[in-house]
Amino acid sequence: MTATVTSVDEPERLGPQGRPASRRARLVRRLVPAAVAALSGALLYVSFPPRTLWWLALPAFAAFGRTLRGRTWKAGLGLGYLFGLGFLLPLLVWTGVEVGPGPWLALALVEAVLVALVGAGVALVSRLPAWPLWAAALWTAGEAARARVPFGGFPWGKIAFGQADGVFLPLAAVGGTPVLGFAVVLCGFGLCEAVRVALEARRTRAVRRGAAAAALLSVVVPVAGALAARPLVSDEAEDGTATVAVIQGNVPRAGLDFNAQRRAVLDHHVRETERLAAEVRAGEAEQPDFVLWPENSSDIDPFTNPDAYDVIDRAVRAVGAPVSVGGVVRRDGRLYNEQILWDPDKGPVDTYDKRQIQPFGEYLPLRSLIGAINDDWTSMVRQDFSRGSDPGVFTLAGTRVGLATCYEAAFDWAVRDTVTGGAQLISVPSNNATFDRSEMTYQQLAMSRIRAVEHSRTVTVPVTSGVSAVIMPDGTVAQKTGMFVADSLVQEVPLRSSQTPATRLGTLPEAVLVLLAAAGLGWSATAAVRRRRAGGR
Repeated sequence: MTATVTSVDEPERLGPQGRPASRRARLVRRLVPAAVAALSGALLYVSFPPRTLWWLALPAFAAFGRTLRGRTWKAGLGLGYLFGLGFLLPLLVWTGVEVGPGPWLALALVEAVLVALVGAGVALVSRLPAWPLWAAALWTAGEAARARVPFGGFPWGKIAFGQADGVFLPLAAVGGTPVLGFAVVLCGFGLCEAVRVALEARRTRAVRRGAAAAALLSVVVPVAGALAARPLVSDEAEDGTATVAVIQGNVPRAGLDFNAQRRAVLDHHVRETERLAAEVRAGEAEQPDFVLWPENSSDIDPFTNPDAYDVIDRAVRAVGAPVSVGGVVRRDGRLYNEQILWDPDKGPVDTYDKRQIQPFGEYLPLRSLIGAINDDWTSMVRQDFSRGSDPGVFTLAGTRVGLATCYEAAFDWAVRDTVTGGAQLISVPSNNATFDRSEMTYQQLAMSRIRAVEHSRTVTVPVTSGVSAVIMPDGTVAQKTGMFVADSLVQEVPLRSSQTPATRLGTLPEAVLVLLAAAGLGWSATAAVRRRRAGGR
């Protein structure tokens, strides 16, 4: 008697074979995964602010993992691209509020390419044992790439930035945004594997213990880790307290032409500061130790325009406290987006120049090429801003205040080095007037909440047109303004000097996860070679 051997790479040919699948059936088999990938990306978008549906990220990644598992890298590339579009197109729609759909679509289409590469990698590692671990590490590696390329990177849409209200938030203090995002994605892919193992066990009436254990750990460990990290989240005043005032002067009207109203914007912030000073004198508001103005609160250079210097100096003297003023300054023929430390007795005494400037907003990459396509785009950025080189830490009435101007809040390094530089409090002066009432301001506010927990610091967010806020070190919003209103916030806040593990470790957790992703791809490639050799024999 001879035994029949069936290859593991081919289905057993037992019984009569069915008729070839119809064209419609083949089309359905292709379209369903594509639709699921795009819809799961849209579900991930819904988990982001201003909504507080952070938990939707888990089923989003579970569904995405289901579409990728066991597929070829080419299929993963296409499905990953659809997932990226489903996520990024609605998330970044604010980028086209005033300039039309062209830049918005271009940005989303380019960023989705990097998500597509992650999809290809996840498809490859999905055949490995404990695949959710390798897949989640690949997602983190993809985010690391998006934070660096092209044009200095665009970290908007990091999974961590959608988790300000979630149970995983304490993990930001453990390893920053990479660890927080990794935990969420691991749990989502783990849910996918848990459901698959459960269905397989029901069908075969047998449980594969290794797969079941890996699926269970993928879900339980991130949640348990977040619970264990809760003691790292504290708003205890280690270095006493300070009373801070956040000024939101508002702009005459939203849109790109707010810059044409530069003197009006400056006057609005002067007026709101003087109004606060009057309330302090009347005993209706507490005297602040220092005052924070937003980015672009004085787009008129006070160093070359005496009238701008005089009105700022008048407001600072009126409130009787040092003020951090956001200005646009021309020095040696170069433009700088600058924060100016203005003392009520000495005038301007220190400056911080924004280091991570925004491509296509504050400088124009590929200027000649873009000008050949559309002259209007080059006219929006007539002169590129120059970058600063040193971290910004002002000493305001004895308090060390770290500065991360607007766009910089999205970059891990730009916030961290203010804390390692001694900051006891972080300020994120911003200007969102260009983006009208879009979701952008809420997405950026959520970033600042994550940074508060990541570094265990109070974070203030002074914005020209809202939403301005004061955020406690535990990520809670103590006060906030409305949008497009003139307002001020006065709050006593805790000052802290201890460093979280995330602050001390810096990029190390991200580097470890990138290496883990590389190990998963290497294992997958080795396994594929072995399968081909076995097939040849």
